[in-house]
Amino acid sequence: MSRFLSEVERRAYKQALFAVRDEHVALDIVQDAMIKLAEKYGNKPPEELPLLFQRILQNTIRDHYRRQKVRQTWVTLFSALKPGSEQDDDSDPLEHLESGENSPETPERIIEQNQTIDAIESAISRLPARQREAFLLRYWEGYDTAETALAMGCTEGSVKTHCSRAVQALAHTLKSKGITLT
Repeated sequence: MSRFLSEVERRAYKQALFAVRDEHVALDIVQDAMIKLAEKYGNKPPEELPLLFQRILQNTIRDHYRRQKVRQTWVTLFSALKPGSEQDDDSDPLEHLESGENSPETPERIIEQNQTIDAIESAISRLPARQREAFLLRYWEGYDTAETALAMGCTEGSVKTHCSRAVQALAHTLKSKGITLT
């Protein structure tokens, strides 16, 4: 269990960060998902853990949004009672994690690669939630269509539709910035 959690930790954090756009909340979500997995499914075979964890992670993200919506409703109601009160809307920028793989030779190449990564992460973060979830599970986590459908709680056809739309949106966004990926 520990080995699995250490392997999935960084990718899970990025998924949560893309979803909530707040590094502290993303860390809390990943920790909650890991605790739920360990408490409820610690006795499961290791090959079942990836799908279970993805389902728990996505449900924890949805729970966060549900709680946030309820809180915002109450804040809005109470703020209406106090004239002149403003809501603080802090949203931290995406944290860009460095990758030690395939280091480019020149400083210009490093800058270019970092700008491309920033643009891709930014484009992914702007995808609708279900498209982002399907895209990350299929292409980042490497799940097949059936596994992704199981993790997302939808049909394989829905997964294909979400992935197709995500790829089209990402290609359009990146092309508009002059980035073409091969």
